[in-house]
Amino acid sequence: MCEECGCESPKRILMPKRPVKLDLNQPVLQVNQDHAQKNRELFARHGVRVINLISSPGSGKTTLLQALAKRLGPRMAVIVGDLQTDRDAVRIREAGCQAVQIETQGACHLDAQSVGEQIERLDLSQVELLVIENVGNLVCPASYDLGEHEKVALLSTPEGDDKVLKYPSIFCRISTLVITKTDLFPYLDFNPVRAEEECRSLTPQVVCLRVSVKEGTGLEALEARLLGR
Repeated sequence: MCEECGCESPKRILMPKRPVKLDLNQPVLQVNQDHAQKNRELFARHGVRVINLISSPGSGKTTLLQALAKRLGPRMAVIVGDLQTDRDAVRIREAGCQAVQIETQGACHLDAQSVGEQIERLDLSQVELLVIENVGNLVCPASYDLGEHEKVALLSTPEGDDKVLKYPSIFCRISTLVITKTDLFPYLDFNPVRAEEECRSLTPQVVCLRVSVKEGTGLEALEARLLGR
């Protein structure tokens, strides 16, 4: 169950055949935490850096990953989460790196178990960076540890500069804020300084970057940040 909104994937609902005694002292997300720890151990064995990429729909996650795939090639791999279709995974593979798709069938976030089930489909022998493209949502993905090293949030210029304090559950948990589609600054009423300052009010140590895939700006700094450099 998602602690933010109480939703649950239809696939995960199991009705017990007889009464079940529940340990109320056990955290609601403990099962997910156990799977996340297994993922962390696996990532450590492979020496792979893992990023949980979170944003609202349409912020440019897949377009950004296509640009990074062209730069990094086999050094990057992607696990994509969407409610339906494998369109994003296909786009990323065509750009030059491994990508596998998770279709959540209605669930509004990825969990650690679903991510762990996809890892064996990837050849991590040459991979330095694994990006988990979460389902487009600024609420529920914040609750779920997937075993990643860092959470990174995208905020696109068309969304407006007021979203950070409206969705604090994610922006208080991230290490990096990436403002995307900055080529639209001249045409939209978006103040990047406001968005960055409000994010720092929640997470003082956050790193703020500005990127335009269309103009090719900010990609080098973002690549270095995601690789931990």
